[in-house]
Amino acid sequence: MRLVKRLLLCCCLILPLSDSLTAKEIKLPVLGDAASGIISKQQEYELGRIWLKIFRSRVKAYDDPLMQIYLEQLLYNLATYSDLEDPRLELVIVKNPSMNAFAVPGGVVGFHTGVFAYAENEDQMASVLAHELAHLSQRHFSRGTEAQRKTSMLSMAGLLASVVLAATAGGDAASAAMITSQALAMDSRLRYSRANEQEADRAGLATMERANRDPGAVADMFTTLLKATRYTGSRPPEFLLTHPVTEKRIGDARNRSMGTSMRQYQQNPQFYLMRARALVAMEHNTKVSINRFNAELNANTLKANAAYYGLALAYLKANNVTKAKQIISKLVAENPNNLTFHYTDIEIDIAQKKYPSAIAKLNRLLTLNPNNYPLMVLKSEAHWQDHNYDSADSVLTALSRMRAQDPMIWYRLAEVRGLAGNISGLHQARAEYFILIGVFDKAREQLSLAAKLVNGDFKQSAIIRQRLRDLAQMEDGAEKL
Repeated sequence: MRLVKRLLLCCCLILPLSDSLTAKEIKLPVLGDAASGIISKQQEYELGRIWLKIFRSRVKAYDDPLMQIYLEQLLYNLATYSDLEDPRLELVIVKNPSMNAFAVPGGVVGFHTGVFAYAENEDQMASVLAHELAHLSQRHFSRGTEAQRKTSMLSMAGLLASVVLAATAGGDAASAAMITSQALAMDSRLRYSRANEQEADRAGLATMERANRDPGAVADMFTTLLKATRYTGSRPPEFLLTHPVTEKRIGDARNRSMGTSMRQYQQNPQFYLMRARALVAMEHNTKVSINRFNAELNANTLKANAAYYGLALAYLKANNVTKAKQIISKLVAENPNNLTFHYTDIEIDIAQKKYPSAIAKLNRLLTLNPNNYPLMVLKSEAHWQDHNYDSADSVLTALSRMRAQDPMIWYRLAEVRGLAGNISGLHQARAEYFILIGVFDKAREQLSLAAKLVNGDFKQSAIIRQRLRDLAQMEDGAEKL
């Protein structure tokens, strides 16, 4: 698998965080025939999925189903108003305080939780996602002549290196990698990149307008990012290194939104709840989080529910479940239809080992919200912690059919099946996990182990044999890219 090996080599090169890293050291294979000069959309999709597999093998995605579904719904909603033709999107969230987001050919969108700390409202955050969707819809990595295609591949290799560094190390190492990647491109490619950004600004702003979101949020977010450089010394947020912002660019965004940004736009309260989740998750010192939300409440914030919710989360993280429960119970009583408050109420039940109560609440909520992804994950967790492994297996197996491309579901499923004594099922779940992070040799090894254990079961043997054939086709397809 030439492509996978080269991408793995790319990741290995950046792991030592060496200052000598350059995009020239990272080579991606040439895609398509030389005569066409253009990467096909299908090749673009397949390359993006290989990229995502390797990224996931090096960077741990943030595992918060509640935030995942919120951001996915926001991204998919924006996509329906964008110029994107291919609806196949994959969102990966990284728990990292840096302001960063990225788009990779084939519909892969990356998002750092740090964006929540910079965005003042949902429209500002949506403007970041709309901008990334614009890069995808305009096919900025793949468009152009043969010469531009070659530098696109160089840029994509540099993106892989810099994004992994930004997600794992951040700081000066990531900045150096991004700057080096940009410096290696030809001057014409740099001009093309500026044109890309201008085009993405226009397309992203049009998406915001069509989605009935405040187009003025684009310029507001740019302004916030520029202000952030005053507090980070010489190192700006990682996002600015791949999406340079200037006063002229802010002015252009404001001019384009004139007349449409004067009206009042309704804000989604759910944004502020997810922002609270992100802030608590990123803060290592729970006292800081507790003081932050208490200060907001003392200042009579207009987002009191979000501040109380953040306070409950901070107390839960600090293992003060009594105070957390007091706050969340009040929020649930005052907002009986808010699923987020119910979700955290159940999180606290699980922390208190009140598993029957948690399961009863989850069953009631799932009756009203069937197949709800966050609730199903929480239900599997409650069963797991209650040592009811077969029930946890049943829930996770259903989830694996709903979200077959989610590696964390397969990871959980493998753990639960192992505890339940379902060893062949454990190997099959591990194989799916390894496939999703691009470690095909280990996936084959796990499937082979499972095949030996179900030798007498015709149905299971046939399923595993078919999966081995599927795996061989995946490897063959990666080889041909």
